[in-house]
Amino acid sequence: MNTRGAKKTSKYLRVIGIDPGTATTGWAVVEKRQDQLLPLGFGFIQTAKNKTESARLLEISLDLEKIIEKFQPQESATERIFLFKNQKTVIQIGQARGALLLTLGKMGVKLSSYTPLQVKQAVTGSGRAEKKQIQFMVKKILALKSTPKPDDVADALAIAICHLNNR
Repeated sequence: MNTRGAKKTSKYLRVIGIDPGTATTGWAVVEKRQDQLLPLGFGFIQTAKNKTESARLLEISLDLEKIIEKFQPQESATERIFLFKNQKTVIQIGQARGALLLTLGKMGVKLSSYTPLQVKQAVTGSGRAEKKQIQFMVKKILALKSTPKPDDVADALAIAICHLNNR
């Protein structure tokens, strides 16, 4: 688990955005203070390919629990599974998303889901935005010094921004 630090509790709305994946799950905690969005922490959970599926899903769940305990988000957001050309990929993402949803439910964190189109529109104003455009806007909106890496982290930040803009 790779993380960046933050405070424990807040009177402001704090959201964790999650981009699920079995190999890499991006996460980002963003807080809304009046009209300002502040990134409190972001990173990724990476699992080893040589582990069993169940061991990887358990690792994702346990790491997410630690992140939730540390940042205390009131709400969460993730992307809805959309159409995938690769059936193996959609199954793996679905399994990771299931582990995440179970963990969020167990930890009492309210969940909202958004389509990729909704996330792109919320961050760039266009549902046809490319990855680079999304990354650029995430960096700009949150006043980050550099583009978050890997892509899963930038996607998690975009999902959190989408949720906060849709409330």
